[in-house]
Amino acid sequence: MPKPAIKLRPLNANIVLKDKVYEALKAAISSMDIYTDEDPARLDERRLAEELGVSRTPIREALSRLEQEGLVRNIPRRGTFVVRKTKKEILEMICVWGALESLAARMATVHASDEEIAGLRKMFATFRDSEGASAHIDEYSEKNISFHQAIIGLSKCGLLVEIAESLFLHMHSIRSRTIRERQRVTGSIIDHMHIIEALEKRDGELSERYVREHTNNLKEHVNDYVDWLE
Repeated sequence: MPKPAIKLRPLNANIVLKDKVYEALKAAISSMDIYTDEDPARLDERRLAEELGVSRTPIREALSRLEQEGLVRNIPRRGTFVVRKTKKEILEMICVWGALESLAARMATVHASDEEIAGLRKMFATFRDSEGASAHIDEYSEKNISFHQAIIGLSKCGLLVEIAESLFLHMHSIRSRTIRERQRVTGSIIDHMHIIEALEKRDGELSERYVREHTNNLKEHVNDYVDWLE
């Protein structure tokens, strides 16, 4: 299994501000699959500075902000590493995410437009069955993550979106890895279709229940089969 690698693009040095460096690093870290390797991903200041085309000073400032947010951890004489959660912590995060997303689904039946809900179905138009999804698992995995983000956004509740964002890094990585395990992609497709149909019917109670059950399936899988977390 390949080691997780942070991917960055150079920034225009003429317009670089501390906030831009911070935002670039946070976005890059949020897109990483931080549980694909046994060891936490190390962030090398020099390489980050070279790839962004900036000095190491704004890199250090950005990493300090990210450490305050709990996304990275600086270990003296070893370096800065992306924070990985324990199995217990991940299970707690899944529970909280499930509560947020199920509430978001209920709210979406009231606040989302028909076009926005239809957009959820379009996400999976190219995956007619589990065989097709399994054959393009990387693409399906990203669609899966985008689907759950979209439901949060369709709530049209800024505070709910903000709280969910604080969990996204780890939820993204856990979903990305576990979708490949024990043929979970089959159940994922079925669950998504049920959720979409409930949203299309504007059935808030049913939408909320389907999302909660879907998240509980992830929690049970992590609890029963994930042995690569501490």
